[in-house]
Amino acid sequence: MAGDHVPPTGAPSAGGASPRDGAASPRDGAATPADSGFMRLAIDQARNAWSVGEVPVGAVIVHQGRVLATGFNHPIGSHDPTAHAEIRALRAAAELLGNYRLVDCDLYVTLEPCAMCAGAIMHARIRRLVFGATDPKTGACGSVVDLMAEQTLNHHTAVVGGVLRDACGGLLSDFFAERRRRRAAERAATDADAARAAAQAAAQSPAGSGPQTPPATGIDVVFHDE
Repeated sequence: MAGDHVPPTGAPSAGGASPRDGAASPRDGAATPADSGFMRLAIDQARNAWSVGEVPVGAVIVHQGRVLATGFNHPIGSHDPTAHAEIRALRAAAELLGNYRLVDCDLYVTLEPCAMCAGAIMHARIRRLVFGATDPKTGACGSVVDLMAEQTLNHHTAVVGGVLRDACGGLLSDFFAERRRRRAAERAATDADAARAAAQAAAQSPAGSGPQTPPATGIDVVFHDE
């Protein structure tokens, strides 16, 4: 997911310590030694999103132990509400394999998928999903809803959450903190410009605020009774 939201659960906060980097949430399975390496590649993709002004979420799809496709969040720049990191990576992987069913593929993403992305992951028959930070507002893999655990669906992707959660969540927290600082600076600059303009207008106005006497023309007009 990639909209404005509160910092993910995995992000460090003043209210308490977060789980250590690399620790996985109890889910369908434990993290493997390779998971951290692939998640670091997903974090690199998230940084690509930040570099173009997008919420930093990145994804990597692995096929038979090798990176097949990558994607980063880009809905603003592409004017596409579906252009989340997972969706872009799924599209690229399907094109490369010539099949939308990615049955032997694993997907790594820095933030817990939203409902849209979770649905696409299941539809693509992704074998295993590994995510970093949880999303308490829109997470669809256990935080808000758990589509992956819905027994009536015809495919069930194995899920591991919390891999490098501090790094993934910290990147998001830093992004939103920097954006808040930038917006505050922009507001301060706008207020300062308005104050300067008002001061200049006051300095250029004539002294006194009463009615002004029209300037003399130098011509005397005399009216005569006929």
